[in-house]
Amino acid sequence: MIEPTQNPELWEFLGSLREGELLSGTVAAIEPFGVFVALDEGPPHPCFPGAGFLTLPELSWRRFDDASEVVQVGQRVICEFLQFDTYNGEARLSLRATQPDPFQAFAERVEVGSKLTGRVALRLPFALVVEIADGVEGHVHVSELPPDRPDPEADFTGGEEVIVLVAGVDRQRRTVKLSQR
Repeated sequence: MIEPTQNPELWEFLGSLREGELLSGTVAAIEPFGVFVALDEGPPHPCFPGAGFLTLPELSWRRFDDASEVVQVGQRVICEFLQFDTYNGEARLSLRATQPDPFQAFAERVEVGSKLTGRVALRLPFALVVEIADGVEGHVHVSELPPDRPDPEADFTGGEEVIVLVAGVDRQRRTVKLSQR
């Protein structure tokens, strides 16, 4: 933990930031737990590669396996400031907040009962996760699978194209319930 007395300039800078403010910087390091950003404004961080930090969920609206699929070390980024992390002495940032939310655009144009073609993104014991639009996934619970294919893990393959019906859209929870019945 960085104490304010150890780096008052950093603390003053981070304390002056406001939620929603856009900050620019350079990706300084990619770690399994997130991405460090060296901010253009303010002092460097005394312990970390940058005073800005992006958690993995704040990188993109889309599913990815590794942060390097979204950003590269040395890449310039503009991020939204979320909060001052006083424990680590860093600015928590969001890259995805600067991009349109594909879920909201999808929810505007789709209706319950719509038939869609998608690709199996993930097979779970209790459901299929199906990508139904760029950056939008829905879930087909086992109870909504066809009777001749009741096991999502055994009867479906990753990347398989499937036809689904939209059974529900929850904008608050950002979920889409799908059916194959």
